Amino acid sequence: MLTRLAPILGALIIAATTTVAHAQFSVVATTGMIADTAREIGGDHVEVRALMGPGVDPHAYRQTRSDIVAMTRADLVLRHGLFLEAQMEEVFADLGRSRTVVAVAEAMPRNLLLSHDDYENRFDPHIWIVPDLWRHAVIEIRDALSAADPANADAYRANAETFSAELETLSDYATRALATVPAPQRVLLTAHDAFNYFGQVYGFEVLGIQGISTESEAGLVRISEMVDLLVDRNIAAVFVESSVSDRNIRALIEGAAARGHDVQIGGQLYSDAMGDTGSYEGTYLGMIDHNVTVITRALGGEAPERGMAGQLSAGM
Repeated sequence: MLTRLAPILGALIIAATTTVAHAQFSVVATTGMIADTAREIGGDHVEVRALMGPGVDPHAYRQTRSDIVAMTRADLVLRHGLFLEAQMEEVFADLGRSRTVVAVAEAMPRNLLLSHDDYENRFDPHIWIVPDLWRHAVIEIRDALSAADPANADAYRANAETFSAELETLSDYATRALATVPAPQRVLLTAHDAFNYFGQVYGFEVLGIQGISTESEAGLVRISEMVDLLVDRNIAAVFVESSVSDRNIRALIEGAAARGHDVQIGGQLYSDAMGDTGSYEGTYLGMIDHNVTVITRALGGEAPERGMAGQLSAGM
């Protein structure tokens, strides 16, 4: 695949170098979480485009021709790394020969990363789920912007400090709210294993029907095992994800109902993608505020209906 892409990338890179210079520093980010953080740190000095919008699964995403054009014209490309964008690895390897491409999660201290038995020498990439872990990505994005655009480095450092303070406020809210969930109810069952860091930090048992990548399949045996767990442990609420099909979750609910056990959908969580563009949930802060608030309230804890700052959408 790499050899097939090389001529296309080469031609597009040559074309990009002949275009008129843009006024703002141009950044292309793969996920919405990276893009939003880059906007917070870059402020008015940067123009940021996200390749993956609301509801898009980064594990399965494949680049389009317009994506390649955008990346070859950008001053800086920010990707997540840790094999999150699995289908684009070869593209980034080729692009990195002529453009600055930074994997913002690759510098995470290895002792903070979770490994997985099914993926040798790979780590769970879902670090954005926990604000305290996402601070490491904030530093990487700040440093990448500063190195690529040193004239505005002071502004990037100041903006990163402001954003980090907001993350601390968000982290404090998450810790307080989630601590109100009764211990027996601290079971988070979702479509795939995106919330393992969440469980480790906040003291929840996390169960995913699929593995850490949505590319893995959930077979009938796995579904049956999960139905048994729902019934045996009297779990009353499960959660769907905005970027993953709810088919398997619906199968669980139907299987439990067939055995006389009522299970409700506790809400929709933002796992691999943020909410709608232009909404509070379409920001990193809003995404996490939403998840924390929905989980807390659905599992019997206490949290304001509209979240930590009253900005969540009504009737979420």
